[in-house]
Amino acid sequence: MLLTPDQLAQYERDGFLVFPGLFSRQEIAVLRREVARLSGIESEEVVREHTGGVRTIFRVHETDGATRSAPFRALVRTPRVLRPVRQALGTDEVYVYHTKINTKPAIEGTVWQWHQDYGSWMRDGCKRPDMATFNVMMTDTNEMGGALYIIPGSHKLGRIEPFYDESTAYKFWAIPKARMIEVLKSSPPPVAVTGEAGTCVLFHCNVLHASGHNLSADDRWHIYISCNAVANAPRFGPTSRPDWVVSRNTRALPLEDDDGVLKAA
Repeated sequence: MLLTPDQLAQYERDGFLVFPGLFSRQEIAVLRREVARLSGIESEEVVREHTGGVRTIFRVHETDGATRSAPFRALVRTPRVLRPVRQALGTDEVYVYHTKINTKPAIEGTVWQWHQDYGSWMRDGCKRPDMATFNVMMTDTNEMGGALYIIPGSHKLGRIEPFYDESTAYKFWAIPKARMIEVLKSSPPPVAVTGEAGTCVLFHCNVLHASGHNLSADDRWHIYISCNAVANAPRFGPTSRPDWVVSRNTRALPLEDDDGVLKAA
């Protein structure tokens, strides 16, 4: 899949693109089985809510480690994912910065506050915002279930100085409340990214995004494939975050089989 000139212009303007039905129900069923399996693993890559339910599963795209997964490894190398990411970043030399599956269990799945991904990634040592995330919805997603919200065009604000939010099970850099209220009042209304399982969204690392509490009766399973230009890879040292958050494998990803998820089942 290649982005059209109009789609590239839309990405430049809004900071995100939505692709309804990009992956089939059969492919999603394979990935869902993997999420169910991975949720039972006890390791540092599996972050749990204070209630015990799984919040996030990291590092599912490699061939080693506790959370390795052949179907997810195949997913990140499919042309449907990798070609749009390459176009958005303006280079074929792209690698996976990290993968994380946000599960948002029914009723207890908690919020992700407003943030920019580059707020964390700059601190990891990435010098430029030549980064983007490709999100694949593995469940039907609506606003009640804790949908992803994006503020169109907010990537053009540049990086906003964040604060370290320790209020949830996974601590990260979020936008201060007062500044966020200013942005919300002066920006287009946030867009709730909803759709059937198999819908995908590609978004810029500086676009402001968040997701709400899952108040529905169903789990909300999304995988976020965060990508970086190889030339933008950070230098690693003793204070670097662990490999399951900031990948040490910075080799450019090859394009592989677009049917790879089904073949890896």
